[in-house]
Amino acid sequence: MTTTTAKDYQAQLDEKVDRLGTLLAPFNAPTLSVYPSKPENYRMRAEFRVWHDGDDLYHIMFDQGSKEKYRVDTFPPASETINNAMQQLIEYLKPNELLRKKLFQIDYLTGLSGELVISLLYHKPLDDEWEAQAELLRTFLATQFTAVSIIGRARKQKRIVGNDFIIERLPINGREFEFKHIENSFTQPNAEVNCSMIEWSLECSAPLTGDLLEMYCGAGNFSMPLAVHFDNVIGTEIAKPSVQAAQYNIAANHLDNVKIVRLSAEEFTEAMNGERSFSRLEGINLTEYNFTTVLVDPPRAGLDVDSLKMIQGYDNIIYISCNPETLAENLGLLCETHEVANAALFDQFPFTHHIEAGVLLTKK
Repeated sequence: MTTTTAKDYQAQLDEKVDRLGTLLAPFNAPTLSVYPSKPENYRMRAEFRVWHDGDDLYHIMFDQGSKEKYRVDTFPPASETINNAMQQLIEYLKPNELLRKKLFQIDYLTGLSGELVISLLYHKPLDDEWEAQAELLRTFLATQFTAVSIIGRARKQKRIVGNDFIIERLPINGREFEFKHIENSFTQPNAEVNCSMIEWSLECSAPLTGDLLEMYCGAGNFSMPLAVHFDNVIGTEIAKPSVQAAQYNIAANHLDNVKIVRLSAEEFTEAMNGERSFSRLEGINLTEYNFTTVLVDPPRAGLDVDSLKMIQGYDNIIYISCNPETLAENLGLLCETHEVANAALFDQFPFTHHIEAGVLLTKK
């Protein structure tokens, strides 16, 4: 992978701005706010297959078009922490028969905090001898990185040497927020652009009052910072590890007005409509909240029709989208009752076709 120029980066960003602007034009969206990325060293997660070639060992990736493999010794999109770890790890593994045998994949997770989790995936059972060697590897790497953990994964096995998470610290409008990011769970990969997304959401919500509902809240990436602008925040998330991380994040950031419930968006819609009751909502009376604003950050498929109709009841909708096409489809219904008051492009994934977008909708 070659080093890119500022001109190359701006050209790909301009294309994305044009594409998103075209998709939002039918909804009378205002001029896009654009939040660029660094062209290199922006990714906090990376996954590589491993290639064994005699005594040699190296990371590989596959060309999406030709499906051919190519060697990866450095990976410019990944953070400097990951690039440094890639080189140190491979040199350590090459002569270590026990750690390298039947190793087929290496995953890296880090953050602006510099903490690092390395996951080694195997086609063999992992035993105490493997764990002892992994501890030596961790000790070796710990002299060069802020905090390092090693995870071994094999069929029906997960061995943790250290932690299976990092503690991330994000600077948001002059305040630092602490987040637990768990290995193998979703986190925003571009940490600096993620900070821009949160700060844009804070700008949108600054004049708003009442309570906030966040659907698909994950570990509370938006819930925690936005709690400063609302009386109460309720976040919904279906993935257990993310809910557990969110509970940690509530305590770590000393927030007393945030609650996270383990419900899918569809289940929460049923609860709000009084169609079903859930034991997971025990102690939370939804009728006592003054939900004026809803924030949604759905998967690529966008929101289902019932959820769309439910959020139309809110005065304000902050919609974060990883798929502008489904965002535009959803706006077809939402703009029957709301208008687009603010729109933004966040370049989470430079030099790919992917666009992260945000819109603020206010009731007509």
